[in-house]
Amino acid sequence: MSKGHKAIADYISEHFDQAVFMTAAKLGETLGISESTVVRFAAGIGYDGYPKFQKALESCVQGKLNGIQKMDAKYGRSSQSEILTSVLTADIEKIQDTIDNLDPAAFESAVATILEAETIYIMGLRSNEPLAAFLHFYLNMIRGKVFLLNTTSVSETFEQMIHIGPKDCFIGISFPRYSMRTLKAMEFANDRNAKVIAITDSIHSPMNLYSSCNLLARSDMVSVVDSLVAPLSVINALVVALCLKCPEQVRKNLETLEETWNNYQVYLNDEIDFIDDEPMLDYSLRRKEQ
Repeated sequence: MSKGHKAIADYISEHFDQAVFMTAAKLGETLGISESTVVRFAAGIGYDGYPKFQKALESCVQGKLNGIQKMDAKYGRSSQSEILTSVLTADIEKIQDTIDNLDPAAFESAVATILEAETIYIMGLRSNEPLAAFLHFYLNMIRGKVFLLNTTSVSETFEQMIHIGPKDCFIGISFPRYSMRTLKAMEFANDRNAKVIAITDSIHSPMNLYSSCNLLARSDMVSVVDSLVAPLSVINALVVALCLKCPEQVRKNLETLEETWNNYQVYLNDEIDFIDDEPMLDYSLRRKEQ
């Protein structure tokens, strides 16, 4: 190896946790050598360009770093504004990747299945709980018989699903690290001949084992926090599509809810009114003062 190539090899050997996130230009800048030297190094050890070498390095490093180490390696020297831009850009990329790879036929099948199901069961645990709760909240506004399964006990999960059958639908939401409890619930639903929909990240996800309809959304991120932006967008699209399929039912349900809220003063002291385009809290009190 040349002197420059040896410097690259030494740096990667000692700082693989940082090198894996570097572009050829960044690696060259760090070592004080040209980008072209870095590209030639990758070619010299048998790779068809630096991106292929970086991908191979990523495979080697994967699993060796914990979440904190990964986050520090990627963002450790970044300013707060750079972190904000980097995270939002990464989320945009995940949404775009989801757009490119989600099967439209699977999405249409999921909408039809949810509409036709007699009863719907939804399950998402740990960091997936907000996704499951969001879907449950809006499906409950669209139609009846929607149940959110949320328990730390496998036996209690089965007890809540005891009546599931061929006319019903089970929606399992799970992203790495995958939930064994959610997987077991999907297996049970499949054994009872219910329609099973998986909302997960990859065709390799174990959640696909028992589902007849797979909605795939990217979720990975170099952080201790899971990125759920793309999965939430898919769920949001599901809700919108369902609303457009049965607008009269949705309108009727919302009118009933509005009437109930008014009759029972649900939001009497828990909402902001916009008066003359200006948000105003406790407007009634302000009016008395005037």
